[in-house]
Amino acid sequence: MNASEKTKKTGKSARKDAPALGFVGMLRWCWTQLTKMNTALMLLLLLAVAAVPGSIFPQRVQDPTKVTDYIKNHPGWGEFADKIQLFDVFSSAWFSAIYLLLFISLIGCVTPRAIKHAKDWRKPPARTPRNLSRLPVHRQLEIPVADAGLNLSAKGAIEDAARILKKSHYRVEIRDEENDHYSVGAERGYLREIGNILFHVAMIGILVGVAFGSLYGYRGQKILVQDETFVNSLIGYDSFTPGTNYNPDWLTPYAVTLNNFQVRYDRQQDSHTYGQDLDYKAELTVHDPQGGTEQKTLKVNEPVDIGGTSIFLSGNGYAPVVRVTDGEGKVAYEGAVVGITTDGKYTSSVVLKVPDAKPSQLGFVGMFLPTGDYARGTTVPHSVDSAPANPMLIFQSYSGDLGLNSGQPQNVYVLDTSKLQELNSMAQGNGIVLSAQNPEAVLPDNKGKIEFLGYKRYVGLDVRHDPGQNIVLYSFVVAFAGLIVSLFVARRRVWVRAHTADGVLVVEYGLLARGEDPRLANEAERLTDAFAAAWGLEFDDDNHDENEGK
Repeated sequence: MNASEKTKKTGKSARKDAPALGFVGMLRWCWTQLTKMNTALMLLLLLAVAAVPGSIFPQRVQDPTKVTDYIKNHPGWGEFADKIQLFDVFSSAWFSAIYLLLFISLIGCVTPRAIKHAKDWRKPPARTPRNLSRLPVHRQLEIPVADAGLNLSAKGAIEDAARILKKSHYRVEIRDEENDHYSVGAERGYLREIGNILFHVAMIGILVGVAFGSLYGYRGQKILVQDETFVNSLIGYDSFTPGTNYNPDWLTPYAVTLNNFQVRYDRQQDSHTYGQDLDYKAELTVHDPQGGTEQKTLKVNEPVDIGGTSIFLSGNGYAPVVRVTDGEGKVAYEGAVVGITTDGKYTSSVVLKVPDAKPSQLGFVGMFLPTGDYARGTTVPHSVDSAPANPMLIFQSYSGDLGLNSGQPQNVYVLDTSKLQELNSMAQGNGIVLSAQNPEAVLPDNKGKIEFLGYKRYVGLDVRHDPGQNIVLYSFVVAFAGLIVSLFVARRRVWVRAHTADGVLVVEYGLLARGEDPRLANEAERLTDAFAAAWGLEFDDDNHDENEGK
C-alpha cells in the first residue's frame, strides 16, 4: 500500500505536526511580538487612553480632599474606583505596566534597526541589475561617438557618471562587467533611516525624561502676601507634592520676598473689557543659598528660575489687613487675611478664625470689595471695579468653639458656623461694614472689636522642580529633527551601464526609490542634463527612450 492509499484509507493528512515551541520558544515569540512597530504604536495609543481617567476623576496626589469627598458621595462606585486605582492613575500598577511595556517595545524596535542600518552603511551599493529597463524610471542615451567626434569611451562615461553622482551625494562603486560593459552603482538617502531611528530614540528619551521628572521632581503652591517672605522649605508651602523618590530634605534653601505687585487695568471708556486687568508684574527680592540678593520681576508666562526650580505666577488677589481685640482688651490677631477672588471685579470671600480671643474664640465670614458700593438697607454690597478705589470689608461675626483643638483638619478658607453663636449678620441688619471712613466696629456682648487697617496684594506662586524637563526638551527637538529628515530625505538607488556598439555609445541608467518618492522622474531628468553638460551634448526627445512604470 503506497502513501496515497494510506491517506485515503485513514482520512488523515500525511502532514507532520509542527514541533512544540517550548518555554524558550514561547519567550522568543513574545519578545518578537512585543518589539514590533505596530505593537509600539498600539501601546502608545493605549497609554493615551489610560491617561483619560486622570482628567476625569480627582487625583489623590493633587487634591486628597476631593478624593475623600468623591468616595463619600459615591459609596459603592467610589470604593471600587479606589481599589482599581482610578484616583492614582499615573502611579497605578496598570498605567506603569503600559508605560514600561512601551519603553521596552521601543528599545526592542530601535536597537535591531540601528544595528542593521550600521551594517548597511558599510556595505557597497547594491549590485547592478541585469535588466535596467524593468526599473520604475529608466533612460537610455545613444551617442554616435564617431560621427560627433567625441573621444568618449564606455569606461570614461562611467567615470564621468560616478563623478556626477558623487557631487549629488551618492555613494558610488564602479564595476567592470563582461563584454566591455561598465557600470556604476550609486545610493543615497541613508540619512532617512538615521532620522527615523533618531525619532524613535528621542521618543525613548521623552519617556525617560517624564519618568525621571515624576520620580525626582516636586511641585508646590504658596500664597505670598506683599512684604512677606517665602522660604523654600517643606513648612513654607501651602501644599507640596513630591515625586515618588524625592526627599524634601533636598530642597534648596533660598528665600523670596514680595516687594510690590502692580496691575495694569483697561481704562478705555468704549472698550468692552473696561476695568479688567490686562497685565501683572510682581517685584521680588531673591535670597540665594550663597547669601546674595537679587531683584527679579515675575510675570505671567515669564517664570523666575531659582535654585533649580521655576516659580510661576498662578494668581493674585487682595488681602485686607485687620486687627481683632478680644473682650479682655488684648490684641488677639493682627495681620493680612487672604481673600479668595470670586468674580471679575475681584470681590473676595474672606474667612478669619481667631482662636486666641478671650473669653471665647471668634470667627468672621465676609467679603472684601476693592471698589465697594453699598448703602445699608437699600443695595446689596458689591464691587463696581477691580481697582481699589473704595476698599470695603463686610463681615458676619461668630463666637464659640472653632473646633481647632479637636485634631480634625479644617479648611482655612471655610468656617463651620453650625456650633457657633451668631453675633452680627447682614440678615439681622447689624452686619459689620468697614471702610476708610468707618475703620472699626465693636462686637456685641463685650466680645471685643475689629479694625480695618488697609489692604495688601498677594500672589499665588506655583513652584516646580522637574529634573527631567531638559531631557524631554532636547528629546523633543531631536524627535522633530529626525521626523523632518525622515520625511524629506529620499532614499534612492541609481545604476548606470555603458558599452560601445558599432561606433555608438549606449548609456543606460535606471532609478529605484526605497519608499515613496514622487520626485524620482525629476531626478532622472536632472541626471540627463548633467550627463549632457559633461559630454557637451544636446539631447532632444529622439535621443533617448523613456520607460517608466514598468
